[in-house]
Amino acid sequence: MGNVNTFLTDEDYRQLNSETGFTEHQIRRLYSRFSHLDKRSKGYLERQDLMLIPELAVNPLGTRIIEAFFTDEKDPRESVETINFRQFVRILARFKRTPKSQQHEMNTEEKKVDFIFKIYDTDRDGKISKDDLGHVLKAMVGLHISNEELTSIVRRTMREADKDQDGFIDLEEFKTALGSIDLDEKMSIRFSQT
Repeated sequence: MGNVNTFLTDEDYRQLNSETGFTEHQIRRLYSRFSHLDKRSKGYLERQDLMLIPELAVNPLGTRIIEAFFTDEKDPRESVETINFRQFVRILARFKRTPKSQQHEMNTEEKKVDFIFKIYDTDRDGKISKDDLGHVLKAMVGLHISNEELTSIVRRTMREADKDQDGFIDLEEFKTALGSIDLDEKMSIRFSQT
């Protein structure tokens, strides 16, 4: 499946459907989108290819979101330089809105939380530091607040979320901090059914 010039087999569709819950039609559309982004027909995408997506290009967290796309699935502390079609679909599955009874391995709430955590964990050390949080919040608010206000928000957030007071927010503390936020609502893309 690495080569976008070949068609996906029936087995590829079945496997991707099983992993992600995308229908064959949705997978075909994602394949078309992947091929469109892969301007040089390399069979994989690089970071700059994803910057061609207008919604990411203008998003203040666009580069952080793209970095999360390039996290090594086997070792989240590492990044990869390219993603193939299967990886592309598996990542997008995290944004698929699905009733809890129909969730698949890649679009559970846990996978969504892990993805968001990767956006905040800017140095990929498995925890969110004051610096990590500051970088992400600065990207989100830009010049709309002063450095003093930003520092105050970071301190307050760390004080509230860092339950064991070790100076970091780990994944479990992050999950707790997200609390009752409806991630399926906040973190979903509508994928056409037809």
